[in-house]
Amino acid sequence: MKTTQRRRTAKADAAQAAASAAASVQRLAVLLEAGVTPARTWQLLADGGDEVAGAVVVDAAPVGDVLARQPGAWGEVAVAWRVAETVGAPLAPSLRRFADALREAQETRDDVAVALADPAATARLVSWLPLVAIGLGAALGFDIVSTLTQPAGIVCIVAGIVLMLTAHRWSSRLVAAAQPAPSLPGVQGDTIAIALSSGVSIERALAVVASSGGGDPEPEIDDVLALSERAGAPAVDLLRATSADIRRRARTEGRLRAARLGARLLLPMGLCTLPAFLLLGVGPMLLSVLAVSAPLLASP
Repeated sequence: MKTTQRRRTAKADAAQAAASAAASVQRLAVLLEAGVTPARTWQLLADGGDEVAGAVVVDAAPVGDVLARQPGAWGEVAVAWRVAETVGAPLAPSLRRFADALREAQETRDDVAVALADPAATARLVSWLPLVAIGLGAALGFDIVSTLTQPAGIVCIVAGIVLMLTAHRWSSRLVAAAQPAPSLPGVQGDTIAIALSSGVSIERALAVVASSGGGDPEPEIDDVLALSERAGAPAVDLLRATSADIRRRARTEGRLRAARLGARLLLPMGLCTLPAFLLLGVGPMLLSVLAVSAPLLASP
């Protein structure tokens, strides 16, 4: 339970950090476009209460290194900042476009999280049914405690608890498998587009992105770059369109996972939770009735 709660809290913190990163990057872009220097821009944001900007101002390390140590989407922002500084890309328009990409990617994750919330909540609610059954039996006046101390009652409670734990673990794994990937979809293409917008070659752009922490290009990005070279067309717009398409597919696939999750959760519910409900709730009540009825039936 505590692990699940910590996981939910971590996801909520990551979502909040991503939204904060997009808003801060947008403000950075606006101030830079107005002619404010980067150092002064970070100072203004820090004066306004931005914690990440405050860390940038007080830390003597390069801006990209400071951003890379921040949670959530700031890692992607660090890569974009390093790339723009290294190749000399226009910082303000690059950051504005990247802020839009961050916001769109986070909206995709939020949509998936909303779609998964209902089946996940249903699984948590149903997992408590066996314990509710025990409380209901006690409220109706059945001698549940003494019944569960008998051999048949002990079998019921042990088997019921095992089934409850199995259902909880099974459901948790299904919900975890349906969650979106921790990385923001499509951001790598936007980062490479920032490098290419400075006029460098594709090979140089890929090398700069990799050395800045962006990793090697994904297969789909490689295909787009190869198409650009064959056609002699600018790769920047192709990359941005591909990144937007990646985010659209991620949103669709996330909704499909949520829809499939609702059906898959029926398996632990039917095979584990409902039998546990019978063993922990109905079984002790029946044993209690039989314990009272047997002496009466045996009497002349």
